[in-house]
Amino acid sequence: MLNPIQVLCSDITSLSLEPEPFASYTEADIISTVEFNHTGELLATGDKGGRVVIFQREPEGKTEPFSQGEYNVYNTFQSHEPEFDYLKSLEIEEKINKIRWLPQQNAAHFLLSTNDKTVKLWKVSERDKRPEGYNLKDEEGRMKNLSTVTSLQVPVLKPMDLMVEVSPRRVFANAHTYHVNSISVNSDHETYMSADDLRINLWHLGITNRSFNIVDIKPVNMEDLTEVITAAEFHPHHCNLLVYSSSKGTLRLCDMREAALCDKHSKLFEEPEDPSNRSFFSEIISSVSDVKFSHSGRYLLTRDYLTAKVWDLNMENKPLEIYQVHEYLRSKLCSLYENDCIFDKFECVWNGSDSVIMTGAYNNFFRMFDRNTKRDVTLEASRESSKPRAVLKPRRVCQGGKRRKDDISVDSLDFTKKILHTAWHPTENIIAIAATNNLYIFQDKLNQEMHG
Repeated sequence: MLNPIQVLCSDITSLSLEPEPFASYTEADIISTVEFNHTGELLATGDKGGRVVIFQREPEGKTEPFSQGEYNVYNTFQSHEPEFDYLKSLEIEEKINKIRWLPQQNAAHFLLSTNDKTVKLWKVSERDKRPEGYNLKDEEGRMKNLSTVTSLQVPVLKPMDLMVEVSPRRVFANAHTYHVNSISVNSDHETYMSADDLRINLWHLGITNRSFNIVDIKPVNMEDLTEVITAAEFHPHHCNLLVYSSSKGTLRLCDMREAALCDKHSKLFEEPEDPSNRSFFSEIISSVSDVKFSHSGRYLLTRDYLTAKVWDLNMENKPLEIYQVHEYLRSKLCSLYENDCIFDKFECVWNGSDSVIMTGAYNNFFRMFDRNTKRDVTLEASRESSKPRAVLKPRRVCQGGKRRKDDISVDSLDFTKKILHTAWHPTENIIAIAATNNLYIFQDKLNQEMHG
């Protein structure tokens, strides 16, 4: 890959926008998760209304060679419905918390989706032929009177319009007392884990009526509770390793070969707190909102409220790299606490070669950091700056003092517009950004010139 940040800095272009410009939206339309599949040909989004929308990348056109790139809606289906827990008198939201694709084994695609309590496995398949010429059924599918069948014929498959079918294959329920925040498919392709605030369960993809509890941090007395699990992920290559992050800012690497119950971690990644920076908000802003293994499996990327950090699996005492996402908000923590924004959970992602990381911010800004050149950029996902094929301009936030022409003052940032969910194509410089009810797909100019 060419230096992606350089390309991305100046030449990110918008590919497609969903939905229609300035369409009014409801709470149910807010996108709550975004995920590319392992080839990048499909992109799934989940929303607060329990729906999953799958986008498919257009193949190269016959008329326009190399016109690849556009993502269009492939299928939409209702994954979860609102439920009510009568024992606890609790409503269970239909909001999709996470989507994870399974590696493709045959022509069909499989994905896992979860709300707060229930994980579901979905099969996505195509049909473009239908059988005709049955001996015992008529065209409408009704059974014929056997006395009228005088000759036998061989049924044939006739072409028909392409149909995309989505069917639920498994429902993994009743295993979580608390809210599910993560699901992760194991590299053995047979098992996956689901994590809630206090426990992590291991499932076999073929067995729904039981799961194995591998982490349980619930204290005997809930009054002694000091931290919760915020995110969890399997190692991309070693099926025995997993990591989970906590609200105290720590990461724990667990090895399932050491013990069946992974309450005792193999490694604890923790940065000692600088006493000079201690404040009322220290604990809240140090809570890790997301953790991701690098594709190589060597590094961990974490996100807390103000920073993104890269950790080396071989170095537990401090992060390898620290990136300031929006340091200018440190002086605004009091008002961010009052409007609850300080509890926002921003996600983070690696690019395909682990050389660039990306994470979201406020005002529909998202940030990219090049690990090699140490360059960084702030970009905006908005209708004004994202006309299809238009190049994105880097944005700057200033804190008083001299302002350049296009700078934005910290005081004029819109905290209701936040980029919490992002995804990066596994091999190319294509990114998907969820901004409230809009999905923005950007790619660099290099990609575009190669593909169109």
